[in-house]
Amino acid sequence: MQGLVTVFGGSGFVGSQVVRQLAKAGHRVRVAVRQPNLAYRMRMLGDVGQIEVVQANVRNVASVTRALEGAEACVNLVGLLYENGRQKFQAVHVMGAKTIAERAKVAGVTRFVQISAIGADASSEAKYARTKAEGEAAVRAVFPGAVIVRPSVVFGPEDNFFNKFGQMAAMSPALPLVGADTRFQPVFVGDVAAVIAQAASSPAAEGVTYELGGPSVYTMREILQLILTETGRDRVLLPIPWFAAGVLGQVGDVMAGVLPIAPPITSDQVEMLKSDNVAEAGLPGLAEAGIVPTSIEAIVPSYLYRYRKGGQYAPTPAGAY
Repeated sequence: MQGLVTVFGGSGFVGSQVVRQLAKAGHRVRVAVRQPNLAYRMRMLGDVGQIEVVQANVRNVASVTRALEGAEACVNLVGLLYENGRQKFQAVHVMGAKTIAERAKVAGVTRFVQISAIGADASSEAKYARTKAEGEAAVRAVFPGAVIVRPSVVFGPEDNFFNKFGQMAAMSPALPLVGADTRFQPVFVGDVAAVIAQAASSPAAEGVTYELGGPSVYTMREILQLILTETGRDRVLLPIPWFAAGVLGQVGDVMAGVLPIAPPITSDQVEMLKSDNVAEAGLPGLAEAGIVPTSIEAIVPSYLYRYRKGGQYAPTPAGAY
């Protein structure tokens, strides 16, 4: 069995697939999460004793240090989609990444993989994109050879993108359309996980920044139309002007601060929707990692069926894949 890899945030949507890929490749895996009682299923992703789950909070240096003991490689998947309570972008994306990198260096870790996002930009108006870029810089200051992985919107059976709009299509007579012409390059979670698992052990990946996008680019309007087709729902796409979207985002900010559920949209997410989310042509992507990208059409219909009338027993809608 290969050396130990500590994966911070390994119980999430992307993290669980990364852990599965690392275990499949023969690594011992330590999954470091804030609430290990909710991550007990992670042990079933590998052989007996291959995967362990430990408690760690990126804001607590001692817990990070313990999680890195004996590790040869480290993957940092911890991130936020919106701020809530003490979970702030600066604290998690920047200071958390810096803490993990510093403690990993002290622990003798030789390979570091930092998960960022397409659109990471230190000069961005969006706090999410700005702090993602600052987190990259903080990690590279400690590990110049760290691998940076920037995916576009990640899709898969448990995603929070296609499922979110599929649920809205099942419940609402209209879907809000913010940033109708903004372009996305959705990438399959299994492909992202494969790149990360390779990067954790491949000398050839040292110092590389990957931008990961799927085989096709879609506008937001096209994505919502695809969801409506796959769910068999006849819904109005309601264009929301930027000013109105900003107001909705501010309401979402308030909701995020007081409610334990994800807001429909935040002001920061509105700002992000003003820019395309497409992989930069000059940076390595899935092809350079030796991975054939998986299309939306090959995967998304396999889980959007749950939002059709009749669910899995409903006939396939006309025009669906």
